[in-house]
Amino acid sequence: MSAEHSHDHTGGASVTRLLAAFAITATILVAEVVGALVTGSLALLVDAGHMLTDAGGLLMALAAARLMMRPPSARRTWGFARAEVLGAGAQATVLLGVGLFALVEGVRRLTGDAPPEVAGGLLLIFGVVGLLGNIAALLILAGGRDANLNLRAAFLEVAADALGSVAVIVSAVLITTLGWQRADAVVGILIALLIIPRAVAILQVAGSVLLEATPPGLDLSDVRSHIMGVEHVVDVHDLHASRIGTGMPVLTAHVVVEQGCFQDGHAPQMLDALQQCVAEHFDVSVEHSTFQLEPPSHSDHEHAHHP
Repeated sequence: MSAEHSHDHTGGASVTRLLAAFAITATILVAEVVGALVTGSLALLVDAGHMLTDAGGLLMALAAARLMMRPPSARRTWGFARAEVLGAGAQATVLLGVGLFALVEGVRRLTGDAPPEVAGGLLLIFGVVGLLGNIAALLILAGGRDANLNLRAAFLEVAADALGSVAVIVSAVLITTLGWQRADAVVGILIALLIIPRAVAILQVAGSVLLEATPPGLDLSDVRSHIMGVEHVVDVHDLHASRIGTGMPVLTAHVVVEQGCFQDGHAPQMLDALQQCVAEHFDVSVEHSTFQLEPPSHSDHEHAHHP
């Protein structure tokens, strides 16, 4: 593997999208902090806290995207491909904390005797400003959200922000038209309920990658059966599949082939067939595969191994 080869093919586009989204998010954050101070709205304050988390998360995503562009080295043979997973996990962890705080504070205000007075008219203005900014950021991130987990986490955070802004607008309308001050606390709780499941979903995916679980959509039993169907293959063991990062599945296996493959020079063709098999046959294309070809007699030298 060349040290100059990078395993990331979307890093440049990711940085551009994330930088633009961060600029918009930071602008909305400042506006919402001012709005929360002026109106006294919990919903706007929680949404501002969410925006602060998003701004920090987008900075982490930017740093991760930049790291992903670095080429592999002798010390880091996969480069920083897993930086996207760490960045997304960090974003989701902070986001989960914000969601839990919003949920507790919303319940406290909702059940209190005298909810704080909220300026509905100003709240509506700040809610509309936030929504417009979120829509702009969503449009920027939408085209690349499937590129990697890092961009997906950023997109989901901004999407939750947009829904939060809609909820703030609804709260402002209810307060202005009906004078129902507790609408602000209700909206704060709704925003929290939007945040928490998205944070948990990202944490689950990040944890799956870090724990080197089999990539979703790849059935190792099917892989084993198909490899066994390749001509001259006798057995397969120590079959493992995981992901270095989003869109980068890897697979390793010990493949026992007929003794004659090593005597007639057929082993290189076997290796080509196996790599082509896992790269083209399955829905999840595994382009990074490593096969150890063994003669049947090698089993005497094998220590305890995985299935």
